[in-house]
Amino acid sequence: MKCKMLSVCDTISDKLKFTKDIPLLLMRLVLAYGFWGPAMMKWKNMDGIVNWFAGMGIPFPTVNAYLSASTEVAGSVLLFFGIATRLISIPLMVVMLVAIFTVHIHNGFEAGANGFEIPLYYLIMLITLLVYGSGRFSLEGLMRKMTGATAKA
Repeated sequence: MKCKMLSVCDTISDKLKFTKDIPLLLMRLVLAYGFWGPAMMKWKNMDGIVNWFAGMGIPFPTVNAYLSASTEVAGSVLLFFGIATRLISIPLMVVMLVAIFTVHIHNGFEAGANGFEIPLYYLIMLITLLVYGSGRFSLEGLMRKMTGATAKA
């Protein structure tokens, strides 16, 4: 016996298949925008960021400040265009984990209290992009279409 509710859900799912890559596009654009501002802030005040990192006890604060800022800039550009999305997601996840455990965790969950809510959302979106890739609406998707290559699921 077929469940009516599952049948309805399957019908809706079939009708919406053409939209499945839109959330990947939106995640990439939100993350690109979200990483760009902090990256530019770091680059405009690198000495202050190095001192801030040192004050938090982050090892090699100068190296880590430059790595963090560079990763965020590269991540913003690559996510915006949708190229090397899976690859850049990994270092961006590291940046988010460091941010959560050095800056935000002591403030609780809520974003309004500078908690770890927003970096956690970014981390979840990055995990999603790592698993599913950049989707059809990306430079990578366009390259696959032009060359006839298929994405690995």
